Parts: sequence; C-alpha cells; structure tokens
Amino acid sequence: MKLIVSFIAAMISLVPTLVHAQEVQSYSRGNAFIYFMAIAGVLVFGIHDVFHNKKATWAAAILIPTVLYLLLPAK
Repeated sequence: MKLIVSFIAAMISLVPTLVHAQEVQSYSRGNAFIYFMAIAGVLVFGIHDVFHNKKATWAAAILIPTVLYLLLPAK
C-alpha cells in the first residue's frame, strides 16, 4: 500500500513538471542527438541479438545512426 501511495504522490508532483516541459518551445539539437544515438545503440544491439551476424551488425551500426542523424531537424 505504501508503494501505491508513493507512486500516486510522485505522479501528482511530476505531472505539472511534465506539462510545463512540453509547453516550452525551445529545441536543442544536441539533446536530440544524444537521445537519437541512444536509440540507435539499442536498435543496433537488437539487430545483433536477432541475427547474430557480424556483417548485419556492422551494416546496422553504420546505417542506423546515419539515418537517425539525417532525421534531425535543422535548427
């Protein structure tokens, strides 16, 4: 019960912060780059985990970060 109450209290305190963060229109390409590269790392690891093939892993390690970098908005 304490866990549920603490979870609800955390959500009540975090929701206004999250709403305020979404309203702010500032964009940082550097932060987006960090997030995209983290996503790329997870995707490359997933490719490796599924295929267990060195060539597929190397191709994904080159292709996925490049494509995600090109998807970044130019600001």
